[in-house]
Amino acid sequence: MSQTDPYVLVLYYSNYGTTKTLAYAIAQGIEDAGMTARIRTVPTVAPETTSSKPAIPDEGDLYCTMDDLKDCSGLALGSPTHFGNMAAPMKYFWDNTVTLWLAGNLQNKPASVFTATGSMHGGQETTLLTMMLPLMHHGMVIVGVPYAEPALNRTHRGGTPYGASHVSGASHDQPISTDERDLGIAQGRRLAITAAALAKADWGR
Repeated sequence: MSQTDPYVLVLYYSNYGTTKTLAYAIAQGIEDAGMTARIRTVPTVAPETTSSKPAIPDEGDLYCTMDDLKDCSGLALGSPTHFGNMAAPMKYFWDNTVTLWLAGNLQNKPASVFTATGSMHGGQETTLLTMMLPLMHHGMVIVGVPYAEPALNRTHRGGTPYGASHVSGASHDQPISTDERDLGIAQGRRLAITAAALAKADWGR
């Protein structure tokens, strides 16, 4: 790991801003636990394979680099649900992390996932579960949301034991609920505490 202060990477892609809102709630939980949250996003995928996005976006959060990912102490990964799976831009990003996989750069680091959908049954849980797969291939340790969190039993919208989630409505105009925000904050806090603990673990190397 490079000589940087420990941080948890909050990496998201957002179409309408709802996944981004949840990302910032998770970042709040990370900061509340005493660790730095580094928020990053990924560019959209251009339909023309010869075109590319600039390295720095005109506005909003910075695009994630491989160094951002390699040097993190933990990861919160978020994407809207597209037909029950992560969005193509996020999938494209992970398809290009083979070098990190070969080097084992993410092994034994904690990771969690989060998502947003337009409808209550729009594939949140399948998206969260499939987002875990590349993280498990990288050797990461998956951190969910336990039922000890009161909001998980109370929520009538988003929120799952697999990860925080948000139901934004068909027009994506529904604000994040108190329970959804609380679960995002709780997930970030738990992820940061786990990252700090695993950083001290002896993995026999």
